[in-house]
Amino acid sequence: MAEFLDWDAGKLAAALRGGDLSAETVMVATLARIGERNPAVNAIVDLRDEATLLAAARAADAVPVTERGALHGLPIAVKALSHVKGMRTTEGSPLFAERVADKDSAFVARMRRAGAIFIGKTNVPEFGLGSHSYNPVHGVTLNPYDASRTAGGSSGGAGAALAMNMVALADGSDMMGSLRNPAGWNNVYGFRPSWGVVPKEIGAESFWQQLSTIGPMGRSPRDCALLLSVMAEAEPRVPFNLPVQDWNLPEVCSVEGARIGWLADWGGAMPMEAGILALCEDGVDVLRGAGAVVEDVEPPFDAEEMFQSWSDLRAFALAGELVALYEDENKRERLKPAAQWEIKRGMEMAALELHRATKVRSEWFARAAELFETYEVLVLPVAQVFPFPAEWDWPKEIAGVVMDTYHRWMQVMVPASLLGLPAISVPVGFNAAGLPMGMQLIGAKGTDVRLLEVAEAYHMATQWPQKRPPHIPNG
Repeated sequence: MAEFLDWDAGKLAAALRGGDLSAETVMVATLARIGERNPAVNAIVDLRDEATLLAAARAADAVPVTERGALHGLPIAVKALSHVKGMRTTEGSPLFAERVADKDSAFVARMRRAGAIFIGKTNVPEFGLGSHSYNPVHGVTLNPYDASRTAGGSSGGAGAALAMNMVALADGSDMMGSLRNPAGWNNVYGFRPSWGVVPKEIGAESFWQQLSTIGPMGRSPRDCALLLSVMAEAEPRVPFNLPVQDWNLPEVCSVEGARIGWLADWGGAMPMEAGILALCEDGVDVLRGAGAVVEDVEPPFDAEEMFQSWSDLRAFALAGELVALYEDENKRERLKPAAQWEIKRGMEMAALELHRATKVRSEWFARAAELFETYEVLVLPVAQVFPFPAEWDWPKEIAGVVMDTYHRWMQVMVPASLLGLPAISVPVGFNAAGLPMGMQLIGAKGTDVRLLEVAEAYHMATQWPQKRPPHIPNG
């Protein structure tokens, strides 16, 4: 029984660093567990061959204890949007099905220096577009709690792999909600850090595009902090770095006296499937019971203005990244419809439309700053629907309201994403059908460590990720 695979990542990493567990032992158990559990969900793709991984584990065991990094010997699968030298980076697109990375992405290089062993990739939607991880290269990732449902996205493979205890930590990226949605739908934690905490790639456009960021996922906020301590390294060649923080959380985290604002469904502007608000209110009650002061908050900004600003800025950013594929007619027809729609919108956008979008963004930032003078944390549901059938592209309506775009149903993610605020998805339990849900804890920009402390206090009171899917035993 490989019970150590069910440990918190911090405990497992400490055992590997100290030599109490060998990297080879952990790798053998990890590969066996992936062989047993991955076929049910298709979370991990491009798994490297056993001989290569065992050789890497033995090499890790030969490293002196005094020279071992924070992630020494830990098996990790990287999101399929990012580069790992020598492995495919498909981004879920048939256009890149044969592309092999010649170098690591910046945060991957940091993880490698910290001793991580890269075993494969985690599945995504094509180009990370949409919160449902399916694509024509790797297929669909299914939910560990109901294999007829989606695991979410775009970090759906990461969320499902964590839920099945196939990995102890996972990276993800979040433009609209790609760390938070799959965390909520897989009963784990996904942390979108403040924009600038994890530097973007050197040379990537980042003066304008401040929407997407890399972040950690784990089975506890403390584990997320462990991975973030490696990811969040200062990079002077990238603009808008935030200062490196001390990611070591207190041994006991508290929310005693913390003022928390509950935003619910934004005054009805964000339709919710029945049962979501009740579960999130139960989660809010946990914070209240732990000593926080919780108050209902009226909608602080026009939700439609915010969404239109977000939608315009997103289309502009995606067009800049993908326009070369769109301009090649042979490649354009192989792009998913959502990608074609985003690129076309971005290409046709006028300068004044962008100005209006950034003006709304600036106004919302100012209003949010006023809110954070009163509240330490704001709370919203992490999704507006429970995990939906895996054969769907996306939900076309919620509570009788038609969704007019492929991402409108994720509107609840926009308030934090538009401003680059730190936000963590924390589990709130399950509906009557056994489907998981989460809520977002959102903090002011730069308050990442305190937000993780609040989330860890919540975790210690709930321990939701340790409540396994009914068909997956512990150990």
